[in-house]
Amino acid sequence: MIRKQDSLDYHSLGRRGKIEVVSTKPCSTQRELSLAYTPGVAEPCLEIEKNPDDAYTYTAKGNLVAVVSNGTAVLGLGDIGALAGKPVMEGKGVLFKRFADIDVFDIELDTHDSDEIIKCVQLLEPTFGGINLEDIKAPECFYIEETLIKTMGIPVFHDDQHGTAIISGAALLNAIEIVNKKIGNIKVVFSGAGAAGIACAKMYENLGVKKENMILVDTKGVVYKGRKEGMNPYKEYFAQNTDKRTLADAVKGADVFCGVSVKGILKKEMVKTMADNPVIFAMANPNPEITYEDAMAARDDVIMATGRSDYPNQVNNVLGFPFIFRGALDVRATVINEEMKKAASFALANLTKEDVPDGVIKAYGGKRIEFGRQYIIPKPFDPRVLIWEATAVAKAAIESGVAKNPIKDFEAYKDCLNARFGRSNEIMRVFIHKAQETPKKIVFPEGEEDKILRASQIILDEKIAEPVLLGNPKKIKDKIKELGLSFDISKVEIFEPAVSDKLQSFAESLFGLRQRKGITMVDAKRMVKNHNIFGMLMVNSGEADGLISGLTQQYPDTIRPALQIIGKEKGVKNIAGLYMMVFKNRTVFIADATVNIEPTPEELAGIVLLVAEKVKQLDIEPKIAMLSFSSFGSTKHPLAEKVKKAVEIVNKTNPDLIVDGEIQADVALNENLLKEYYPFSNLKEGANVLICPDLTSANILYKTLVELGGAVAIGPILLGIKKPVYLLGHGNTVDDIVNITAMAVFEAKHKCK
Repeated sequence: MIRKQDSLDYHSLGRRGKIEVVSTKPCSTQRELSLAYTPGVAEPCLEIEKNPDDAYTYTAKGNLVAVVSNGTAVLGLGDIGALAGKPVMEGKGVLFKRFADIDVFDIELDTHDSDEIIKCVQLLEPTFGGINLEDIKAPECFYIEETLIKTMGIPVFHDDQHGTAIISGAALLNAIEIVNKKIGNIKVVFSGAGAAGIACAKMYENLGVKKENMILVDTKGVVYKGRKEGMNPYKEYFAQNTDKRTLADAVKGADVFCGVSVKGILKKEMVKTMADNPVIFAMANPNPEITYEDAMAARDDVIMATGRSDYPNQVNNVLGFPFIFRGALDVRATVINEEMKKAASFALANLTKEDVPDGVIKAYGGKRIEFGRQYIIPKPFDPRVLIWEATAVAKAAIESGVAKNPIKDFEAYKDCLNARFGRSNEIMRVFIHKAQETPKKIVFPEGEEDKILRASQIILDEKIAEPVLLGNPKKIKDKIKELGLSFDISKVEIFEPAVSDKLQSFAESLFGLRQRKGITMVDAKRMVKNHNIFGMLMVNSGEADGLISGLTQQYPDTIRPALQIIGKEKGVKNIAGLYMMVFKNRTVFIADATVNIEPTPEELAGIVLLVAEKVKQLDIEPKIAMLSFSSFGSTKHPLAEKVKKAVEIVNKTNPDLIVDGEIQADVALNENLLKEYYPFSNLKEGANVLICPDLTSANILYKTLVELGGAVAIGPILLGIKKPVYLLGHGNTVDDIVNITAMAVFEAKHKCK
């Protein structure tokens, strides 16, 4: 569940909005300034004047799409105006960039005049490589798109029409294959005859559904021959000679229901009247035409898709437009034609039948995913969609004669597509899905804090964990109300340590653990009222599976009781702290920025072994660089010698590890430098784990990367503790807490094994 404040904070905190313009060329010297602007910029201008196609060589035009809207049909909100629709258009830009690495300017036009929109977009053609029309109401959107396609030399695509049509078309192809029906024989009913409904009907016709076997139903009922009210030429094309007048009439005996209308319009009784093995696409968002539960309760032979991510078979437009434009831009298509749309549908349908990689399975909870009733369309975060769909669209553009820059080597093209994105930006999603498989109890000693409560709401909504809150129940209830949260307090365990009925038993446990460490029973009864100590005792006793604390405290206040109560894993001499730094195209681990201030060579070697084990648990092969200001003896100094000795210890104790040093950070991360200057190093492709020589350097490094390098820091992850204990910092956000919780659940599951 997304709450109002969560959404407002997401859009307003930090840099306003969701997009920015970033320079792709350096501009830090006078020479670079002269190249970027005057006088150097004159040269590409003159080249483009001589040959307009050179704009694709010297400017960003070829990777730039305009998202154009007048705000007349915004996301189910209706005609809220161009300015109010701007957050949606920015969001569209984010999706273009995230899924297909396409840059976007959003353009909101304050007009209801279709011809004004057409004229404005036509004048923008020199700027953009493509136009994505968005949230323009029907029937005007049909006229606008048709006119622009005829008059412009770059692709124009109205996603509200064609996106749902292409994705659901792929789902249709697979669904009817599963139930062994022929596309030319099926009967389809459409609920909704606006932009998406008409486009779906046209797409299905192109895929092989006969027009006479399709019935459209709008707010006035069945679209039939001779109807006067609410008609337009686009509906008239699909009008049928029929005496059916209602949706209930239309769905009797139908093979497929395609819903792009409103919540709850399809009743269980109607589903029961459909043909055997009915296919139901209930795609109204966020609430479908019939709920998944009701459809399945009506009959057990239904194949169903919705627009929601919490049910099987999500029809999500993000499976379409980014990749369609990617393929179209890469061959400089002049139009996105029917052949390209069909190619996109068939690519998605065919991809669904392929063996699903482990990475996708892990990202979606670890359960087997295979072609069938519960999987008729690829998952939105399946990275293969970019390769399959963009390639298919590009090929269709070439074969249909609309590509101005045909691709000659498609294997090389696929490599280029793969290179656009690393996989590290999905890493937290993997752990969230893994956590959702078997949520664990995670105790939060700072249970009265706003961020903890807001994070708890998301954790509960996403079923990541079962949060246990320590604090005053009344204060927590009041805070929940004050923050506008909605989770059921009765379903969350809350303990106030000072008055808990566990005080006596926990005090006895603490005394038993620390009686020979200077603690008396009187001390234990006093200490157990401390939230961190109480929480650690819950974890130690098995009443909770992990603990997350430190939002309002210093690290030692959490680490000390963890060591005293939960203790270190067998064979571990010193615990350590690990940060996972997630960049756009890579993930790097840094240790130890938390615990060991000035580790000895032996302690550094111990840190390496702890880190290597954790990184392997994350299904990543550790490639470990032990950092210094020296590379392989280039500077003789005791601090460099310390690191060198630590490497020798690791190589003796665990010779199979990929580890090297002493080495400078830039060399460790740059495979070209390694190959050129240190070809003997076993860090052939660069390191993904950086072991710093002391806490000072590690702390400085990870914080600098967060602030200046754009990394997302996950951690610190305490290594060497028997059970999961995770530390928070004062600056951690709600999202950070959610991510760390997912990591804690993942580790708890691993330790249970």
